[in-house]
Amino acid sequence: MLEVKQINRETKGEFIATFEGNKAGVMTYSWAGADKIIIDHTEVEPAYNGKGVGKEMVYKAVEFARENNLKIIPLCPFATATFKKNEEIRDVL
Repeated sequence: MLEVKQINRETKGEFIATFEGNKAGVMTYSWAGADKIIIDHTEVEPAYNGKGVGKEMVYKAVEFARENNLKIIPLCPFATATFKKNEEIRDVL
């Protein structure tokens, strides 16, 4: 089962995806003030390409943004594409 954990630091953070204990991907972000995060990089391990790992990390970021009244600036091309394809998550842009 895919699991996504968040590590949040003062200026940066990341969402780390694991599948059955193995690292499947990571998505990093930076804080832009107190109410915005910038998704700057998404990386999925080759063995997990095409399995929805990247999308799951973006959705976890959306959940975090909604819970904390934040906006997301998707600078990473993958995150940008995910927001373009999924209208239901654009409320956090």
